Amino acid sequence: MIWRLLQRMVKRRKRNYKKEAAYENTPEQVRRREERNRDRAAAERKGLVRKGDNKEVDHLGSHRTGTLAGVPTRVVSRTKNRRRQPPTKRKRKR
Repeated sequence: MIWRLLQRMVKRRKRNYKKEAAYENTPEQVRRREERNRDRAAAERKGLVRKGDNKEVDHLGSHRTGTLAGVPTRVVSRTKNRRRQPPTKRKRKR
């Protein structure tokens, strides 16, 4: 009950889906998505991951920008990989 009251009190910004789609379709982001998909497919061929196994292919030492080609990868659980990500503006506590 308290949780529902808090949800009503917190104002949430509406997502701008048009802006998100425009960003996701930029040439740089399309290239990065292709590289991520290529690495995931290679790990599937090697038998390291399977569809629905809650594993992700982690790019070691990669930054949020730039190419992922030639970056070494490892297989980690989804929770471990998401926990390792740097905080974003939304996740920051005040």
